[in-house]
Amino acid sequence: MDNRDEVRAFLRSRRDKVTPEQAGLPVYGQRRVAGLRRGEVAMLAGVSVEYYTRLERGNIRGVSDSVLDSLARALRLDDTEHMHLYDLARAAGSAPNARDRRREDRPTVRPSVARIIEGMPELPAFVQNGRLDMLAANPLGRALYTQIFADPTCKANTARFAFLSPAARHLYRDWERVVHATVGALRIEAAKNPYDRDLSNLIGELSTRSDVFRVMWGSHDVHVFRDGAKRLHHPVVGDLELDYEMVRLPDDSGLSMVIYSAAPGTPAADGLKLLASWAATAGQGEDTDTAIPGKTRPGTT
Repeated sequence: MDNRDEVRAFLRSRRDKVTPEQAGLPVYGQRRVAGLRRGEVAMLAGVSVEYYTRLERGNIRGVSDSVLDSLARALRLDDTEHMHLYDLARAAGSAPNARDRRREDRPTVRPSVARIIEGMPELPAFVQNGRLDMLAANPLGRALYTQIFADPTCKANTARFAFLSPAARHLYRDWERVVHATVGALRIEAAKNPYDRDLSNLIGELSTRSDVFRVMWGSHDVHVFRDGAKRLHHPVVGDLELDYEMVRLPDDSGLSMVIYSAAPGTPAADGLKLLASWAATAGQGEDTDTAIPGKTRPGTT
């Protein structure tokens, strides 16, 4: 595919973020650019100015791993950005193969994976794809994110919820950090799976409907969800500070399991117990919305 615009914008955005001082270069006189000049990047990467200029114009097809690594060092890329550069290089000029076509389909959650998350009744867990669609969840996972599942406009997609639903700013106590990471994760996925039509449609929808998303998307920042903490304000049980782990499934489906937990004896652990009790009482999966203030009936996904 022709991803020269993506390559050009990414390299330029990273070059603009590195100052000469950070790169260990002397500064003489007035500079017209905030970051490095092309010639400075070329020198740091050990390539000619002409060659780097060609790369920054998006002509990255066939570039060797050693050059990509040198470029990553020159631009002070972190591990996630380095991986993203590799993904962009792989996608440049490539044609869709059988694996790409398979990924255009909607992968199903294997029964064994569904049993695993169902077998963790005390931990919220769900399965998601790279587009951040929640494809399956155990009862506690649905209870934790009941607002996402209840809103038919979200289509059980956490990116749509984060940017388009007013409830997201109440659920996520660190909303700005969450949405920034969400954009970065979608940027990574777009480079890895450039032929995913559903992903392209999602990015187009969010760009059209959310000014915040459009600005963040233009920054070309990237992010990979692996583990971390979430600070949530659940509409029924209140504040929860939970740890999460993301486990990528060992196949080519692109699916991951996301599992939340709380340290024993903490308020969050008590909150999860209360959430489980509420979900069971409300008939999780059918009538949980009726207990949420302002809700009269559950939505559909």
